[in-house]
Formats: sequence, structure tokens, C-alpha cells
Amino acid sequence: SLIHNQIIKTGFGLNTCVASSLITMYAKCGSLVDAHRVFQESEDRNVVSWTAMISACQQHGCTNQVIELFENMLEEGIKPDYITLVCVLSACSHTGRVEEGFAYFNSMTTVHNLNPGPEHYACMVDLLGRAGRLDEAKRFAESIPIKPDASVWGALLGACRNHGDLEMGREVAEKLFEIEPNNPGNYVLLCNMYTRNGRLEEANEVRRLMGANGVRKEPGCSWIDVKNKTFVFTAHDRSHSRTKEIYEMLEKLKELVKKKGYVAETQYAINNVEEYKEQSLWYHSEKLALAFGLLTLPAGAPIRIKKNLRTCGDCHTVMKFASEIFKREIIVRDINRFHQFADGLCSCRDYW
Repeated sequence: SLIHNQIIKTGFGLNTCVASSLITMYAKCGSLVDAHRVFQESEDRNVVSWTAMISACQQHGCTNQVIELFENMLEEGIKPDYITLVCVLSACSHTGRVEEGFAYFNSMTTVHNLNPGPEHYACMVDLLGRAGRLDEAKRFAESIPIKPDASVWGALLGACRNHGDLEMGREVAEKLFEIEPNNPGNYVLLCNMYTRNGRLEEANEVRRLMGANGVRKEPGCSWIDVKNKTFVFTAHDRSHSRTKEIYEMLEKLKELVKKKGYVAETQYAINNVEEYKEQSLWYHSEKLALAFGLLTLPAGAPIRIKKNLRTCGDCHTVMKFASEIFKREIIVRDINRFHQFADGLCSCRDYW
């Protein structure tokens, strides 16, 4: 807001490029309402400003708004560009709109005279993969006119993880190990798939391969801003001055969500010892950040959490329960998208 106020004072508020940057800034900070206000106040909208708003809605999981904005842009005679279509296709993939997604993809060449690139092909693989159509997704990846890159195979590996196809996941992961041998995410995905299927020796083999290649897993962390200060949490973190209160709040939260019907999703636990799996889930970094937010932020104020990795399914479930129990809006921005929790529901509609 301070930056925005300074822009207005200096007379750049109506500049299209500046307005587009403001839209992106507000969206990345988790305020879609402010992003939309800037967009509405913009007078000379071009493809950049339209795409900024479409991208903002896509990041926040508002697919209906993405489609509506895109159609309105076309009605105003604005020609979409490469990035615009990436946003539209990504929105379709995150909500299971397979037919619409293919219609927009085909319109790139037939209507908009745009050649699809790696990002568009990755979106289409993701679209089919998220819908559980893994064989179709694999055939699509193998049939595209360019050599599939890491984004294409990475989308398919993520789909294999989501739908539990270990054999295809192993095959795809091996392709990724060749394309980007230093990306720890691919090793971790395959390792976790082996672990969830009880194939611990294969999981250990993947870890050994990581070590042999000098690849280290990126530590997961979550952070939350309170009174203009950023507080960072890692899993099992006990470094905070209010650690005792944070863990007491977690215990209280655990009791409350269990009364609502929560059942731990232990497939997301890293600990291999069955009796400790559920407890380890409660020490994930985003849950610690949530507990701290409940302790420190005013009653009714939104809780905004950022995470450097993909949030896990169990944390996603707990956030839904917490939003209903405490009557709070909870916004979690992970590496892929925003999740906005309110009244026990998430903006992603559990399709992510």
C-alpha cells in the first residue's frame, strides 16, 4: 500500500505498465481484491494488464474469473499473447476442465495465430494428468512436435504422484534425472512414492542416488508476517521464543479438528515408524505458522502463510477445519498457487 500511495503521489497511477505491475504485486501478496481494484481503475488496458489480472485470478484458483476475463478481453478486441494462454490453460488444468482446456489450446493456432511452446504443452499434460488420464497424458507428451522438456515430464511425474502410478512415475523420473540431474524435487517425489507403497529399499536407493550426484533436498519452511516482522518456521521447529505456546496451540487445534471428524493422512508423514507418523504430521512448518498466527494476530484477522514447497494434503485438511473452527480466513501460498480457506472450504475445491 505504501508503494501504491507513492505511485499515485508521483502521478504514475494511470500508467498502464505501472498498473500491471501493481496488479501482479497485490496478487502475489495475496490480495486479489486490491489487484482487481487496480485493474478496474486502469483506463487504457492492453494485453499486459489483462494478462496480469488473468494471471492473478489463476494463481488464486478463481477459474471462472479467468475464463470470464479472457472472453471479455477477446470481446474488446485485445489479442492474447503467449503468457495469456499459459494462464488460461493452467486455470483449466487446476479445475479439471479438460474439454475447455483443449478448446483453448486448439484455438491458439486456429484463431490466435500462436504457436504452442513448452509451457502450453506442459499445461496440457498437467490437465490430463490431474484428471487421472495418465496414459493419455503420456501419449500426448510423446507426440508433441518439440522435444519434451522438464516442465512437461515434471507435470506428468506430479500426476503420477497424485494418482499413485508408481511404475509410470519411475519411468518419468528417470527421464527427469537425465534432463535435470541436480533438481532435488524429482528425487524426492519418486522417493516418497516408493515409501508410500512400502518399497523402502527402492526409496533408500533413490536417496543414495541423490547423494552420489551431490544433490541435497531443499528444506521445507513456512513464514508469516506479524507487525511488519517475518517469522520463519521449519518442521519440528523449537527455535521460537514462544515455542511452548505454539505447541500448546497445536494440541488444542488437534483436539478441535478431531471433534470435527479429522483423520490424519499419514501417507504424507516422512517418519517411517507407524506409531510416530500422525504426531510428526502436526509438526509440519505450515501448521506451526498457523498456530503462531492464531496466537498473535487479532481475532478475525486473516492469517497469511507462505511456504517454499507444495503444501501437503494433511496440512490442507487441517487448514480447512481451522478456518471453520476459528472463523478465520486462512491464505496459504505454496510454490504452486494460493489456497484460500474459509468456512471449512478451500478455493481449490480440493482439486490441486
